[in-house]
Amino acid sequence: MVPRIPVSVDLVVLTVRCQALSALVWRRDNSPYEGRWALSGGFIQLDEDLPAAAARVLAERAGLPGAPVHLEQLQTYGYPDRDPRQRVLSVAYLGLAPDLPASTEAHMSWQPVSSLREMAFDHRRIMVDGIERARGKLEYTPLGAAFCPPEFTVADLRRVYEIVWGRTLDPRNFHRKVTKAEGFLVPTGRTTTRDGGRPAKLYRRGPAVLLHPPMLRSLKE
Repeated sequence: MVPRIPVSVDLVVLTVRCQALSALVWRRDNSPYEGRWALSGGFIQLDEDLPAAAARVLAERAGLPGAPVHLEQLQTYGYPDRDPRQRVLSVAYLGLAPDLPASTEAHMSWQPVSSLREMAFDHRRIMVDGIERARGKLEYTPLGAAFCPPEFTVADLRRVYEIVWGRTLDPRNFHRKVTKAEGFLVPTGRTTTRDGGRPAKLYRRGPAVLLHPPMLRSLKE
């Protein structure tokens, strides 16, 4: 007999809130791992594919229906002891978005990733993998703008990079790199003074799929 293994979808949803990289989690109120933070997730239904399952979990379990979240498949986790109750295969998805509102589900909460030291099951490992994917994507793709509102300044974008990468960047070098990367930023023709001082140009995300040249973390600023 071929064994039947349940398949679930777990979401690593990241955003920048209160100047901190934060993940959407909930605190378990029963065993196993009672009292620990966990990612939102759910089992795949027989009549849906993986992207549809991820979108459903985002809306129903994470409590973010209609939210402008960029979702992409992260990795599959299937080692035998990841769930003490039964063998479960998990397909993890990474979600990135600008400063999102509170979840519509009362049990969900945004928590700084730096505070999530112990989590249920293997969810810390999944979250760390998601964070590293996000950091890497910021090097080679324009996905950093996914953390920004539709119109943003270069300073807004720099703060995203600094928060996600966990390092301080030189403002002039950063401005030069992002404005010279082909198709990364498109000027809107408008300015803002919301940060005080001189008016700052507003941009929107351009058509680029890959950044050329890339924004490498290893390069000295």
